[in-house]
Amino acid sequence: MQNILKRAGAALALGGIVLGASAQTVSFAEPADGAVVSSPFKVKFAVSGMEVKPAGEMAANTGHHHLIINGASIKEGESVPFDDTHLHFGKGQTETEVKLPPGKYKLTMQFANGAHQSYGPGASKTIEVTVK
Repeated sequence: MQNILKRAGAALALGGIVLGASAQTVSFAEPADGAVVSSPFKVKFAVSGMEVKPAGEMAANTGHHHLIINGASIKEGESVPFDDTHLHFGKGQTETEVKLPPGKYKLTMQFANGAHQSYGPGASKTIEVTVK
């Protein structure tokens, strides 16, 4: 019996390693970090290890993008606010045009589930852009 439990524990540990190797990542396909852009400018989102689905769909390993302007990533499980600095792409969009006045901006892309609950800092990416 102990031998079976040891093997089951080893299998679970190895399963965790395999799952960790296929970690979810998000990135900006456009613009590049540090880019100087003219407004409006195109923003393209990318995700690997997860599938983009519209808001409301609650399947495992799925979600949609959010763009946070001059804000930080959101803790895992917390809802992404609905306001002017937290843009939601609940139809499953993977790109948008953003219009901002001239200045320096921090753009944070946050991936969240179908109920807008954040997957946490590990499923976010922050870049800086300058709008001329």
